[in-house]
Amino acid sequence: MHIYHLKNSYLNTVIATIPRYYQPKMNTILKRCSNRIVPALKSVKRQTPASSSFVTLTGIRGRIGNGNSDTRRSFHQSTFLQEKKTVKVTYVDPMGDEIVVDAEVGKHLLDIAQDNNIELEGACGGELACATCHLIFDKDMYETLEEKDPEEDDMLDMAFELTDTSRLGCQITVREDMEGMRVTIPDDGY
Repeated sequence: MHIYHLKNSYLNTVIATIPRYYQPKMNTILKRCSNRIVPALKSVKRQTPASSSFVTLTGIRGRIGNGNSDTRRSFHQSTFLQEKKTVKVTYVDPMGDEIVVDAEVGKHLLDIAQDNNIELEGACGGELACATCHLIFDKDMYETLEEKDPEEDDMLDMAFELTDTSRLGCQITVREDMEGMRVTIPDDGY
């Protein structure tokens, strides 16, 4: 990989914080715009998250281009360094065993099950083309879920052990108010 090394330490810091696959493109931009970026970088506060030794830069905002352009580029702190919120979710497998997991808020129940080696197939990869991630919810929790799409309803018609509180795990996103939720994985003919 060829990185355009600038003498200015501020620009080298920026290059070091950019993922490798963006670096060639960023190097091209830096070559063209280094005289505009350096002043902006000098006023940037460096932040080091407590859980990491990475240096991230925030608050850089400036015009890039010929000066008349309205195109704005900004560098911001990545969210992958921040602690993710989780809630406890209990999966009840077809044999009646309970598996309690920390479910990341914002992820789908199918992904959480697969991340924790819980047998929930998801043959279509979460594309709403099968019913292998069929889950059964408690009545109280089911009433708080978003309304089903007609496509999800069509897929559920193919599921085994369909109930009034059945949903597909690939369509349910974990929220903070789902703390302590229980979902049952039906037998589905295994």
